[in-house]
Amino acid sequence: MAETSFAILLLSLATIILNVNADAGRPAVFILGDSTADVGTNNFLPGSQARADFPFNGVDFAFSIPTGRFSNGLNSADFLAKLLGYEKSPPPYLSTVNYSHYSRMTQALKGINFASGGSGIFRLTGQLPSDTPNGGKQNVIPLAEQIRQFESIRSSLMAAMGPLPTLRFLSKSLFFISIGSNDIFEFYHSDNNLSKERFFANLGFAYENQLKALLELGARKFGIISVPSIGCCPSQRLNSPNGGCLEELNDHAIAFHTKIETILYRLSKEYQGMKYSLGNAYEMTINVIDNPLPYNFTNVKTACCGVGRLNAESNCNPNANLCPSRNNYLFWDLFHPTEAAAQLAAITLFNGPTRFVAPINFSQLAQA
Repeated sequence: MAETSFAILLLSLATIILNVNADAGRPAVFILGDSTADVGTNNFLPGSQARADFPFNGVDFAFSIPTGRFSNGLNSADFLAKLLGYEKSPPPYLSTVNYSHYSRMTQALKGINFASGGSGIFRLTGQLPSDTPNGGKQNVIPLAEQIRQFESIRSSLMAAMGPLPTLRFLSKSLFFISIGSNDIFEFYHSDNNLSKERFFANLGFAYENQLKALLELGARKFGIISVPSIGCCPSQRLNSPNGGCLEELNDHAIAFHTKIETILYRLSKEYQGMKYSLGNAYEMTINVIDNPLPYNFTNVKTACCGVGRLNAESNCNPNANLCPSRNNYLFWDLFHPTEAAAQLAAITLFNGPTRFVAPINFSQLAQA
């Protein structure tokens, strides 16, 4: 009797929240990916070395708290949630494990973040070799495992609301995914003999299968963010005598965007009701690098927080150099954008023209 009453209460709660979200024009938001979208997932991995829960990370967050975001403040996932009308970004999935069942389902109806810094499309991307310190312990959560975590949330929703209401809810929810950079970095800097063509064929095959897994679970609206001009990160500029971009890495980013375009178009024909928006992160970033002043950036080469040449010879940490005018820097650390750059990216994804996000932008996706 008690279990039946609780199920009825939960179903009533779900109906109320779904109606409130619908009335406010706010679909639930599920976020998957890497450090560009991680809001603290890796804080919950004791053996992880891909963490940012220490200063100067978070220096511009409320009370200067290092939250685990690879940023001086908020990241693009946070700003996208705000643009959709949410006061706060969805929390990390692992932070909800200790929630009461009631609280966890309440949050699931608004959205959850599964993104893990350092992760990739391939299962082994970002993992530590077994012969290194902490080797064998989980360093990151790969995309396939993030999808399994989402599946557990879906199962709970199914149990609470029933199959049809859950599938209806998921079909209206937004699935934002930002991943692929770490796979490309590892390929580029590895000694394997794999050709570029074979690598991208393998990467595209793996990504398509993971998107299919989400589609089979009921996802229908995808906001995909491709790989930015990663050859222009401060860490990669170190490899150039004059501090220029590594154009071969940028070519890889362009090639992967083309691959994703093809995959999304094909899946949209295969799965009824699928809609997508693809953010061209390469074009967005290179546009700012080539024309920074209109966006209030005065430094697009050097990391704001770091050590040595270009502030890119060490990770951001409490002993690093910290730039005073963070809103004028494109890069926060060796790899990641500042809060100002993340906000610009989110606004572009949400409202931008087809040069930067196509065939529709994220705002149009939410309303579709």
